Amino acid sequence: MSMSISITERGPGDRLTIRGLGSSLSAFLGISYILCVLGYVLFPSLPIAHSALSIFLPGFTLLNWQSFALGLVEAIAWGWYVAVVFVPLYRFFTRHI
Repeated sequence: MSMSISITERGPGDRLTIRGLGSSLSAFLGISYILCVLGYVLFPSLPIAHSALSIFLPGFTLLNWQSFALGLVEAIAWGWYVAVVFVPLYRFFTRHI
């Protein structure tokens, strides 16, 4: 009795979805953002350029609650943006290549 599994066989959870990728990327970027800001607050002497966050998060400045909330919202929005653009491109190229 031989059991072989084809590489093309996929389960129901193997499909890349915008919801799944958007949720996971947003969580990853949100957690990373919070850890970065916490690192700045707890260890301000570390030689890490936290001001670089303002490149990707317009309106972000350090040590301001409104700016912190804005940065968190923008980090989560970046996750959804990447998912909305990446998933259709991924599906297109996996079908046509």
